[in-house]
Amino acid sequence: MQTKDQDVTAYAQQILGQVRQVVVGKDPVLLWVLAAILARGHILLEDIPGVGKTTMALAFSRVLDLGYNRVQFTPDVLPSDVTGFSIPDPQGGGMRYQPGAVLCNLFLADELNRATSRTQSALLEAMEEGQVTVDGISHPLPQPFVVIATQNPTGAAGTQLLPDSQMDRFMIRLSLGYPSPKDEAAMVLNRQGGNPLNTLTPLLTREELIGIQNLVEDTFLRDSVVQYIVALSGATRGSPDILRGASPRATLSVTAMAKAVARLRGRDYVIPGDVKEVFVHTVAHRLLLSPKAEAQGKTPEQILQGLLDTVPAPRLR
Repeated sequence: MQTKDQDVTAYAQQILGQVRQVVVGKDPVLLWVLAAILARGHILLEDIPGVGKTTMALAFSRVLDLGYNRVQFTPDVLPSDVTGFSIPDPQGGGMRYQPGAVLCNLFLADELNRATSRTQSALLEAMEEGQVTVDGISHPLPQPFVVIATQNPTGAAGTQLLPDSQMDRFMIRLSLGYPSPKDEAAMVLNRQGGNPLNTLTPLLTREELIGIQNLVEDTFLRDSVVQYIVALSGATRGSPDILRGASPRATLSVTAMAKAVARLRGRDYVIPGDVKEVFVHTVAHRLLLSPKAEAQGKTPEQILQGLLDTVPAPRLR
């Protein structure tokens, strides 16, 4: 499918308009989630239970017509629950692959940081390569494919830190937070006539969504903007406040998110402002701060904002 440039913003407005019926008062977060989906990225939601993370994932799956699976991660969830397993085939002989929960379009990994490290690592191949390997045989995942994972704040009962390799595979990290009293009251009123999720209808086919993702990927990027993105990543590696800076995967994620934001803003080219807009959300969760910076109470977000203020942005002509 060929999607016209101007259609992306129109589709986005319709999609967000429907999701807002269910998730009230969180427009900036919804925009970031949609941008990450269009950029073929995965989303990490770090928040307390009960603020609407699962509801939001369900809303996007219904509006975008995505096959949806959810796993509530606990210490007894096995890797095979995620990736699938082989069982004897009494009819054909040999072994038959039984798909796991991750073989879907939108996979909600709920409270991922309550699972064991072995089970967490079962997602790595799926998130990076779009496939799972069971008994030496690779099985491609349906397309489009996106993981929305939630984790409770560090230190909550029964949680452990996600490994660095997994954090680096999430394109962005977001937080919904508590609603305002006005939005919370609106949420209550919206549910008096039933669950508003039941009123959502698909606005796109999966093929149309892939077409928009391809269009986002083809967004024009000037050499000067590429050099700006690389300079920002390099600045994280040279900062005295950061022990481990942005990886090359982070550089690619910033680029992809900037392209998605450009399209959502109605442009077919990326400007430095797009890069500045996505940089902190895309990189902050990947950094390891120095002990001195942590002792001084600095946050990754503050440090990255400082880098944005010091690294000169190119002027497009």
